[in-house]
Amino acid sequence: MRNVKLVFFTCMFCLAANTHSAFAQGKTARFPDDLKKEMCVRIKQAAQHAWKGYMTYAQGADDLKPLSKTSKLWYKESMLMTPVDAYDTFVMLGLDSEAMEAKKLILEKLNFDTDNDIQVFEVTIRILAGLITAYELDGDKKFLTLAIDLADRMMPAFNSRTGMPYRYVHLQTGKTRDGANNPAEIGSLMMEFGKLSKLTGDEKYYRAAKKAIMEVYKRKAKTGLVGEKIDINSGKWLSNQSHISGYIDSYYEYLYKCWLLFGDADFKKAFDTHNAAIKKYLVDTTDHGWFLKQVNMQTGKQTGSSYGALDAFYAGLCAYAGDIKTAIHIQEANFYMWTHFNMEPESFDYKTNKVSSPYYILRPENLESCFYLFRKSEHSDYLWMAKQMTDDILKHCFTEAGYASIKDVKTLEQFDSMESFFFAETLKYAYLMFAPLSAADLKKIVFNTEAHPFNIESKKP
Repeated sequence: MRNVKLVFFTCMFCLAANTHSAFAQGKTARFPDDLKKEMCVRIKQAAQHAWKGYMTYAQGADDLKPLSKTSKLWYKESMLMTPVDAYDTFVMLGLDSEAMEAKKLILEKLNFDTDNDIQVFEVTIRILAGLITAYELDGDKKFLTLAIDLADRMMPAFNSRTGMPYRYVHLQTGKTRDGANNPAEIGSLMMEFGKLSKLTGDEKYYRAAKKAIMEVYKRKAKTGLVGEKIDINSGKWLSNQSHISGYIDSYYEYLYKCWLLFGDADFKKAFDTHNAAIKKYLVDTTDHGWFLKQVNMQTGKQTGSSYGALDAFYAGLCAYAGDIKTAIHIQEANFYMWTHFNMEPESFDYKTNKVSSPYYILRPENLESCFYLFRKSEHSDYLWMAKQMTDDILKHCFTEAGYASIKDVKTLEQFDSMESFFFAETLKYAYLMFAPLSAADLKKIVFNTEAHPFNIESKKP
């Protein structure tokens, strides 16, 4: 197996040598320890620079708009997206003063008794998860109190005929709306609500979230696939389109991670069923690696050949789940997507090489897959890949006040956005690529889809 891998990586570097990649000299050398330290320093400095911009121009808001040096709110009142998302990254990077500033903002200003009609999924993976992780890292019970208050205000979302949640809930009234939901937003609540049951001893959170995710699984097609939109009250699919991108992606991710986190065999069974179907129906082999296509969930017949930044997560999930072979080939495609277009576009057609969505919004998934592949294979090639991606981000996205998204990867023109996941995920995975392995012990923690680490427990509720 070792020789097979070496042959593959030699081929991969021949491909990369035709790009302006870090491998242009045709080297497959060990990644030097001093270069790892240099990368860690640079990433810490980038985090400090971005945080300084936030504190100067957007303190107390959700996000910084780094070009106009103004702030952005998600809803009527701030949910402190950036401080909550950034806190555990600062802790893991050893940025103590920044962590203290974020903690102070959270504990003094975060309030959920607000006139906010919030998206359950986004608030769960960013805010609820961030508060839970902050409590596990810091021990201050004020974080847990906030998490419980938020979760209780979102619980009415599960009050549908099937138990699958509505997409939106009002934090003060509990009024819900939008019953046309998707597997990702339905299923990617299990880690957070389940962990809250672990911490509080109240099983209501675990029960509600598990029923929701398993209701999706119950409605899988004979192929083993799910669609991208479902009516949560009738249980009928509203779209039979199946893929691993947005609307479905983290549903698959959470099945595997919830098995690791809670030891619940139902999640492992569901993941194995879906994962086999993905490999049977979605994987498309090309000269540039293995991409994943769109198909009809009922028949498995191909309906599209779009691939993009969100799809890149699956290589990491495969590696995490022990399928290194599949992960290697998909990451080859991921890296091709990054190098072929200067940086990765949001989406392109891998059959025609035409970009359909040219922007890059500081997404982490390509780096995330490098992280898991490096941890599972210990091959330095993924360090070199991550270095190039990190270099590109720090160079092309840099602004005086922080880091901006890219409007068009072909021209590298920037636009005025720096979402909180830049702190929570992109900078964190970039740092962990080069940091000592002890910085994130995967035997002790599981990252949620926003890269907030949860401690693994030995017993489920």
